[in-house]
Amino acid sequence: MKVLDYIALVLVVVGAVNWGLIGFFQFDLVRVLFGDMSILSRIVYGLVGLAGLYALTYFGRIGRNEVS
Repeated sequence: MKVLDYIALVLVVVGAVNWGLIGFFQFDLVRVLFGDMSILSRIVYGLVGLAGLYALTYFGRIGRNEVS
């Protein structure tokens, strides 16, 4: 589970950085790297979204001290 947690955390951070770049500079890093809604960019967006949903489980585990 720990490996999956780290992967999810990295993807959530990537998503947060990308949204920060969009918000502050109107610069979409994923689009620049992988193309405008190409299959690869859609996969990246999908993985970031799934990682965000998975990261919601951290809230339940924080109270039980399982996240370390």
